[in-house]
Amino acid sequence: MTGDNAFPLYQVDAFTDKVLGGNPAAVMPLQQWPSDTVLQAIAAENNLSETAYFAPEGKGFRLRWFTPAVEVELCGHATLATAHVLYRHLNYTGDAVSFFTRSGELMVAPAQQPGQNGPARYSMDFPLPALGELTVPDGLETALGVAISDMQAPVGNPSMAVCVVEDEAAVRALSPDFAGIAAATPLNIIATAQGDSCDIVSRFFGPQVGIDEDPVTGSAHCCLAAYWGKRLGATSLSARQLSARGGGMDITIDGDRVKLGGAAVTYLVGEVVAHALL
Repeated sequence: MTGDNAFPLYQVDAFTDKVLGGNPAAVMPLQQWPSDTVLQAIAAENNLSETAYFAPEGKGFRLRWFTPAVEVELCGHATLATAHVLYRHLNYTGDAVSFFTRSGELMVAPAQQPGQNGPARYSMDFPLPALGELTVPDGLETALGVAISDMQAPVGNPSMAVCVVEDEAAVRALSPDFAGIAAATPLNIIATAQGDSCDIVSRFFGPQVGIDEDPVTGSAHCCLAAYWGKRLGATSLSARQLSARGGGMDITIDGDRVKLGGAAVTYLVGEVVAHALL
């Protein structure tokens, strides 16, 4: 606690080396878990694409992610932000940190040791999903305003789908109908193409979970790694997400795992006076 009945709160810009870029995530360290109702309410109050909560567990930390509307299975940028809080602000000194999550154990290691100022870089070790082809649902191309040449999603219980469009210019020009996307499919949509100045580009739309457009989406790049790695015959890829804030990462595929490398920088350090709720 930072004060009587107050809890620390950090806001970190992930997948960027500049404040006000990349994807902002709220991070709240906990010693014990309040109710899910409280966790969801705080995430809604923060009104960022993700709020990450973590607490000590075993040799690592239990990590959970909430959008303003729901808890999610996997979130890359908020995982990166949480590791940044541990290394930069909470004096964590391990070579890597283990997070126990709904998607299994996730490992994050500093690739560039964080100093007192400026960004730090991290490497995150995530599972590489197996993808299967989907039929483009009625109304989705109309909602996106672009033709989809291929649509694939993780096999099993997917939450998002890779939708391949013509080129980088088409990705940049997207001005989607978010209500139309939500009506056409329950899946979050990753619109993607080969890049002009990097290997792959994308944008992420998730109106179904309260996020019309996510600035930079780590979990989406696990799917993008699986798709483009196979299509391009590559194990190393450079990626850029073309949202208004923008951000990027390096991708390395190693068997059934994928490593996402990116920078993070702290925007805000504060506290939540939430004793009445907790």
